[in-house]
Amino acid sequence: MSNHQSINPWNYKPWWCQPWSILLTGNGLIAGSWWLGHRLWFTALVALPILIWMGFFLLLWPRLVQQAWTELARGAEQEMGE
Repeated sequence: MSNHQSINPWNYKPWWCQPWSILLTGNGLIAGSWWLGHRLWFTALVALPILIWMGFFLLLWPRLVQQAWTELARGAEQEMGE
């Protein structure tokens, strides 16, 4: 079994695409929609796509990058072993 070095995908993203900035922007937009309208339906309409966007970039995207990195490393090892 090989010893793969873990990759942190956030090291390759600019400051405005870091977890803290995604959370701050998303929560700010949702709170702003409530502050502007004080309507639950409007805030829900704004929140749904923002929560999907935040979920993708904070939960799914890092896992996909880790998986791709692992597969690339395995492929490189197999090529070197041939």
